[in-house]
Amino acid sequence: MGSLETERTVKGWAARDSSGVLSPYTYTLRNTGPEDVYIKVTCCGVCHTDLHQVKNDLGMSNYPMVPGHEVVGEVVEVGSEVTKFEVGDVVGVGCIVGCCRKCRPCTSDNEQYCNQKIWSYNHVYTDGKPTQGGFAESMVVDQKFVAKIPEGMVPEQAAPLLCAGVTVYSPLKHFGLKQSGLKGAILGLGGVGHMGVKIAKAMGHHVTVISSSEKKKVEALEHLGADDYLLSSDATRMQEAADSFDYVIDTVPVFHALEPCISLLKLDGKLILMGVINTPLQFVTPMLMLGRKIITGSFIGSMKEQEEMLEFCKEKKLSSMIEIIKMDYINEAFERLEKNDVRYRFVVDVEGSNL
Repeated sequence: MGSLETERTVKGWAARDSSGVLSPYTYTLRNTGPEDVYIKVTCCGVCHTDLHQVKNDLGMSNYPMVPGHEVVGEVVEVGSEVTKFEVGDVVGVGCIVGCCRKCRPCTSDNEQYCNQKIWSYNHVYTDGKPTQGGFAESMVVDQKFVAKIPEGMVPEQAAPLLCAGVTVYSPLKHFGLKQSGLKGAILGLGGVGHMGVKIAKAMGHHVTVISSSEKKKVEALEHLGADDYLLSSDATRMQEAADSFDYVIDTVPVFHALEPCISLLKLDGKLILMGVINTPLQFVTPMLMLGRKIITGSFIGSMKEQEEMLEFCKEKKLSSMIEIIKMDYINEAFERLEKNDVRYRFVVDVEGSNL
């Protein structure tokens, strides 16, 4: 298998500054250890958070930065204490590659809420080396943060599930919203939103897509299987839909009004926020008080939930709707993503690209 103690030089694509423009970048991976898995990257999804990070929209970016946290690849080597994986396994890596393992979130299978979690990129690992993501030839990841891709699942289809899929699955499970017969709404039909429709429908829910325009109506109803399409600017229909939803999953990653969504919720209904926004949102409190409604948030999901979600998608034969690109198209892809011009997730064919 070769030495696990040798640093490897790899090629990837990195942003150098807040322009967000990516270009080829060569760097070394951290030394692999007994519980590490060395992964040859096959493909990697492109998330809206990647765009926020490369452009320093959240004010926390460090450069050079190799993005990508929806990574699928093949196990090339395993450490001496690795028990979950073997060479040749097809695996996935999501947003997190480390945690403290001691705090309440970590000991309750909620490591995504650990205050010492380590991001897949734009962070620093325990050995002091910067973490870099999946827009590269390979990664070294602790086995705890690697998930096996179910047999028969197409790698390019699996990639978006590692963020978009689990991000929707986790709150539906946690807040007791998995049972059939519920009525839910998905606000925003992007990468997360389209998986929200598919997963909620597979759970037996009546699903309405809420959007600011009608341009995705046919796709939502005919291609994704949504039951209804609600235009947020249609005051009459919004009023007719008031007090009727068990939940609204809000995936919009830019500033927007919350009150229209709150009005749609029935007694004890939940507005679940998922969009990363650096601008304060607001609402008037009686809208919550008079229906015992809840505004909450949810962040990706645990490794346990990620594995459950992958099996759920395999069982229900769910797949993401993707556009496969090569790495040299990534800057154009980011420009299109910023304009919401993708149906519904870009996936980079890393293995087939000339890095």
